[in-house]
Amino acid sequence: MVDSHPSIYEAHYTRTPFQLVFGQGWKRLVAFRVDDKGVTLGGAPARHLSQTAFAPWADITSVVIWQWHLKDGAPGWVPADQSRDYIGVSRHPGAPLLPGPNSTLQPEQARKHAPHIDHQLLLASRPVIAWRPDLDRLRTAVSTFAPHVPVHDVRHM
Repeated sequence: MVDSHPSIYEAHYTRTPFQLVFGQGWKRLVAFRVDDKGVTLGGAPARHLSQTAFAPWADITSVVIWQWHLKDGAPGWVPADQSRDYIGVSRHPGAPLLPGPNSTLQPEQARKHAPHIDHQLLLASRPVIAWRPDLDRLRTAVSTFAPHVPVHDVRHM
């Protein structure tokens, strides 16, 4: 599919041999996309199809880039005292749940691991791994397609 609008923002995961192992082939996997219909949150490369989610603009109140400080809630494979960038969408109350890697995280777990982030935002977020967001292009795309939706970068708050 060729995107005809120059303001569409689409980021892809860096290709790795693990894609082949997990049955994804060698195609470019979408990590994050902003277009005229809304925001696509790509699933983890190993579970891309089952975890990819779409949020329409009517449900979105903001796009947020934030950090998870891993010293207290780091998974076993991540060294302590590090942080990881996440990107997600804040949505109106009552918006349908989205599939994703955090979809089963309960509010008390979210408060323990990311007390500075609203539980619903955490559920509708993805780690920024194997790709890099371009904040200027992201802001341009969001302001083009949904000028009422702010982009917040709260990584250093």
